[in-house]
Amino acid sequence: MIFGKTKIELKIGIFVFLGLVVLAVFILSIGNFRTWTSGKTVNFTFHFVNGLKLGAPVRYAGVDVGEVKSIHLIAPESEGLIQVKIGCWVKKELKIPADSTVLVNTLGLLGEKYLEIIPGKDFVNLVLGGQELAGIDPISMQEVTELANKVVRNVDDVIMKIKNNEGSIGKLFCDDSLYNELEDLIRDIRKHPWKLFWKTKEK
Repeated sequence: MIFGKTKIELKIGIFVFLGLVVLAVFILSIGNFRTWTSGKTVNFTFHFVNGLKLGAPVRYAGVDVGEVKSIHLIAPESEGLIQVKIGCWVKKELKIPADSTVLVNTLGLLGEKYLEIIPGKDFVNLVLGGQELAGIDPISMQEVTELANKVVRNVDDVIMKIKNNEGSIGKLFCDDSLYNELEDLIRDIRKHPWKLFWKTKEK
């Protein structure tokens, strides 16, 4: 009787253990942990990362190869811009040429930020684990707004000059003499189409 009870408890214990193993594997998969996958850490430096967050994907030639593990602000010792050091976990077999382009990209117009590595051509000099590579700073919304305002102001200036008959563009649109000369030329060609094929003698 005691032996039968022990046997049942053993079966229950094995069942619970297997359930915990399956649950642990499921949690690790959902959490995107890489406990059993070998990798290396590569650092990238920027001056502005436009909202890049921990856990953001790292893509190499458009393929997911890792994720952002750390973000640190490094203040200059005297003068200069603040640096943002991004520590990334990537696959161990990944080869990153030293002339690669690294930038912060966005999934869609308003999607999440991720780190994009566009591989270069110099596969002789590679970025090894623990080394740093300088990235290209993304354009901030403030810069985009200022650029758009500048374009609008330039367009307004051109339209105003056309209205005031100023500059070459204004004269082109508002001066009747050019239109009249063009109309006379077309009228003359209609009367004498042979002039289109007439070649003057060179002196």
